Amino acid sequence: MSDWNEGYVTDIGYTYGYYTELNPLRTRLALLNAGWATPATLHDGPACELGMGQGVSVNVHAAASGSPWYATDFNPSQAAFAQELAGASGVDALGTRLSDQAFADFCQRTDLPDFSFIGVHGIWSWISDANRAVIVDFVRRKLRVGGVLYISYNTQPGWAAMVPMRDLLIDHAQVMGAPGNGLTSRIDASLAFAERLLDSNCHYAQANPQVGVRIKRLHGVSRNYLAHEYFNRDWQPMSFSNMARWLEPAKLTYGCSAHYLDHLPALNFTPAQHALLLEQPDAMFRETVRDFLVNQQFRRDYWVKGPRRLTTADQAQALRQQRVMLATAAADVVMKVKTPVGEASLTPSVYQPVVAALADQNVHSIGDLWQQLQAGATQAPVSFAQLIEAIVLLAGKGDVVAVQDEALVQKAKPQTQKLNRHLLSLARNNADISCVASPVSGAGVTLSRFQQLFLLALVEAETPVAQPEPIKLANFVWAALQAQGQRLLKDGKPMEAAQDNLNELTAQATEFISKRLPMLRRLGVLD
Repeated sequence: MSDWNEGYVTDIGYTYGYYTELNPLRTRLALLNAGWATPATLHDGPACELGMGQGVSVNVHAAASGSPWYATDFNPSQAAFAQELAGASGVDALGTRLSDQAFADFCQRTDLPDFSFIGVHGIWSWISDANRAVIVDFVRRKLRVGGVLYISYNTQPGWAAMVPMRDLLIDHAQVMGAPGNGLTSRIDASLAFAERLLDSNCHYAQANPQVGVRIKRLHGVSRNYLAHEYFNRDWQPMSFSNMARWLEPAKLTYGCSAHYLDHLPALNFTPAQHALLLEQPDAMFRETVRDFLVNQQFRRDYWVKGPRRLTTADQAQALRQQRVMLATAAADVVMKVKTPVGEASLTPSVYQPVVAALADQNVHSIGDLWQQLQAGATQAPVSFAQLIEAIVLLAGKGDVVAVQDEALVQKAKPQTQKLNRHLLSLARNNADISCVASPVSGAGVTLSRFQQLFLLALVEAETPVAQPEPIKLANFVWAALQAQGQRLLKDGKPMEAAQDNLNELTAQATEFISKRLPMLRRLGVLD
């Protein structure tokens, strides 16, 4: 029997997560903030995702950009679901091609175009060195000059203490697990054994107390996630310097972190730590030092083929042209952010005027925002540098999104409407997928299952309603839950009385109409 899965978990499907870093549109703000030029073709050229999982991200981005995407995941059940989404939105008819080929087969195809963007989310940590070499060679050959590679991976030193425990978990599952038991049962047994071992006050637990905390947290985590995160045959957290050596043959230069909050030193380091970091003249070694300072566990990075540094003036001009909008109600913007050095409060004299300027939830260029802030200032005006830092931080929190050109918005709308209709219909039966697609941001918008069903009620309404009635949305969702024999939970227990369920749904629908619905309309999710 052939080992077609090469030791990768295939008997449990991966989660249905959406990963915004795979959206090419969001690379522009990150790279500009780091001082790099971005080519015009980056956001509307052919794009590729290697290891697409269930295909939620690739389908959202293909529909919301209107650009052709090519992607693969060698688990055929996952590829089939991804293809179902592509057929529902119609992106398959526009050139998007999703397959179930292994990397070695997909990367040698002769019908693939050169790509402006290639995304590799997470999978790098769970594959063999042979497959890593295939990916690097593919990027070397198929990424355009000026193109961007997004790659994320488990990294050292944050995983250092957990590596031997992960080896123990997989050894227990393979050696001690009953052959007839499924992987879920073996995962449960491995976790139970690990907890007993750590509770025995073994010296490893004494030297690494954080491992016990992590193991206890894993009990509440999806077994689908754990299977792929911990129980593949290949699993290698990699240091940044080792990653740089791997990508060197592909002629790539490190651009910046894809995690916007990483761009703000005050959120990540003490003054002494930041000073130590700035003393390091080599940019690559500086990233390695950074990972030690914050005990990095997972990196999300943009690498560029043939990057070009901008002058200060050119950088400012490019940033002024960046279009953004507030993606939540201004009143709901939390003026605090959690950081590696603790919770930080946002400076009121900077963030309150910026949020107020964005409060209309219209699209603004950063340049227009700056002029508006200068004209409306009653005290010391917000500086341009402060505005950029505020936009980056708010984008990192999810309060602000980058916006694509209007022509691309109109191009993407037909596909996003069809994809969203399909995703909302899936919410009738489960809560696996927690996003819809926005043609305005070119990205996914997070919605709970009930919010998706409220939106479905509006989409299926024969006559569009400007101001929906909460009770009608609640009745629609309650009917869907009744059809599945489901109830809402309160304090962890089902609410048995129908009226109690309706009351809670009505309250949620009221909040949805007042806070979420206006934003969804601005983002083009609902006309």
